[in-house]
Amino acid sequence: QVIVHDVNELTEKLFPIVEAMQKHFSAGSGTYYSDSIFFLSVAMHRIMPKEITQIIQVDLDLKYKTNIRDLFDEFDNFPEGAVIGIAREMQPVYRHTFWQYRRENPQTKVGEPPPDGLPGFNSGVLLLNLEAMRQSKLYNQLLEPTMVQKLTEKYHFKGHLGDQDFFTMVGMEHPELFHVLDCTWNRQLCTWWRDHGYSDVFDQYFQCEGEVKIYHGNCNTPIPED
Repeated sequence: QVIVHDVNELTEKLFPIVEAMQKHFSAGSGTYYSDSIFFLSVAMHRIMPKEITQIIQVDLDLKYKTNIRDLFDEFDNFPEGAVIGIAREMQPVYRHTFWQYRRENPQTKVGEPPPDGLPGFNSGVLLLNLEAMRQSKLYNQLLEPTMVQKLTEKYHFKGHLGDQDFFTMVGMEHPELFHVLDCTWNRQLCTWWRDHGYSDVFDQYFQCEGEVKIYHGNCNTPIPED
């Protein structure tokens, strides 16, 4: 069964919820009404019918090497308290974004590569447990403008990647809200940061062992042919 949702209607519902965070995580200066759609996943639990309890949200620049149905099994692996399944970011983009916080906190794991660091998240493949999102007092508190402001000030955070930036920042503070997907479920191919100042550490973020289930051709990177 296919249900088509009107983008304008969704944006109308989203805007009041995400307006406050747009100025921190949008490419534009200020809050553009149309930008709200880049925060759809953040508040999906507030705008979808209650009978929808789980959603997988994916980018368009993906190539599937396995049945997407298998990804639904990951919902069963969510630890208690987790509301969202998401893979780690595979470039040092957040090493860069958190530079000031990292300079002030030289021992931090924020922005450090896996397996022990916190490299941030990539929102190309998202598992949204809408029921858990609705019931999580903590998650809904984090959507409040005062909490967003508090965290952006703590981490000196200014991003431009929409929902991905929000999830990354929240994950630094409350990793328990996230079930980390294996990199093979979102094998990102973009290598932009390798050529922009981070060649020495790039491979620590970019490596991914195992058979790829989903390729993600982010930043217009060609996806390997079969």
